[in-house]
Amino acid sequence: MSWRIFWPLIAILLAFVVGGLLTLAFGHNPLAAYGALLSGAWGGSYAIAATLTNALPLMVIGLGVALAFQGGLFNIGASGQYWMGAIAAAWVGYSFHLPVWIHLPLALLAGVVAGALWGSVVPGLAKAYRGANEVITTLMMTYVAVYLGHYLVEGGPMQAPGYTPQSPAVLPSALIPVLIPNTQLSWAILFVPLLALVVWFFFYRTVLGFALRVSGANPKAARYAGIQPVWMILLTLALSGGIAGLAGAVQVLGVDGRLFDSFDTNAGFTAIVVALLGRNDPWGVLLAALLFGMLASGANQMQIAAGVPVNLVEVIQGVIIFFVAAEGLLDYVARRRKVGA
Repeated sequence: MSWRIFWPLIAILLAFVVGGLLTLAFGHNPLAAYGALLSGAWGGSYAIAATLTNALPLMVIGLGVALAFQGGLFNIGASGQYWMGAIAAAWVGYSFHLPVWIHLPLALLAGVVAGALWGSVVPGLAKAYRGANEVITTLMMTYVAVYLGHYLVEGGPMQAPGYTPQSPAVLPSALIPVLIPNTQLSWAILFVPLLALVVWFFFYRTVLGFALRVSGANPKAARYAGIQPVWMILLTLALSGGIAGLAGAVQVLGVDGRLFDSFDTNAGFTAIVVALLGRNDPWGVLLAALLFGMLASGANQMQIAAGVPVNLVEVIQGVIIFFVAAEGLLDYVARRRKVGA
C-alpha cells in the first residue's frame, strides 16, 4: 500500500507536532493549548455550531475546487466566484417580495449562475480558445470581483441608506432558517452531504463525469476518444464556479443576512488547501473542511484558556499547507533516485 494514501493524515500530524514545539518554545503548555482548542471547537452545542459554521463555506467551495482539479484545471479564483455568488444572492434577496418557496431558491440560483458565469466566461473562453493559463485568469477575475463588491456597497448602487458599507438586509423570505437557536448555523449544513453525494455521483457514476476526469488525467487520450476539450474546459469551470457561487449565496442568506464590505475573501484560497488535503475526493473535502473549521472556532478558546496567541492557529494552517505541498517534492526526490539507480 502506497504511503501517499496516508500523506494527508501525516501532514496534519506533523503540523500539530510543529505547532506543539513552537508552543513549548514560547513557554506554553502544548497539551493545555490543544485541549483548549478542542474544547473551543467541540465543547458543547454552541462550539459545534461555530465549528460547522466556519467549515460550511470551505466544504462547499472545496467541492467546487476539487471538481476543477479533477478536470485538470486549477481554479484559483474561487474567492471571486464566491464573492459574485454573494453579490447576486444578496441583490435578489432584498430586491424582490416573493413567497419563500420562490424567493429562497431564486436567490440561491442567482448565486450559482453568477459564480458559474464568473468562472467560465472569461477564464473558460480564454483557456479553451486561446490557451490562456487559468491560474492567472481566474486569479485576476478574483480581484475584479472583490473590488466590484467593495464598490457596490461603498457608495455604489447596493449600499443601504446610511454610512455603513453594506447592502440592505435580505428579506425574511430569502433567508435560510437557523438550525440551532442563538447561533449562525443554518439548515444549509444538512444539505452539504447531499451536495457531496451529487458531486461524487457525477464524478464516478456518470458518462460526463468520466469524460471530465479523463480530460483532466490525459487530454490526449480524451481527444482520441472523441471528447471535446473546449466543452470540457467550459463545463468544468462553470460547474466549479457555480458551486463556489452557491457557497457565497449560502453565506449571505444563511449567516450574514446581507452583503458586508468585510465579506470573507480568504475562504476561496483556504478551500484550495482543503481540496488538496481531501485528495479532491468529495468526502475527503468535507473532513478537511471540518479540520479548518475546528481550527478557526477553537483558536479564541485556546488563547483565553491557555494563553497561547491565536496566531498559532495560522502557523498550524501554514505548516499543513507546507507539508501538503511537500508531497510533490517527495515524489520528485523518489523519481530522481529511481533515475540515479
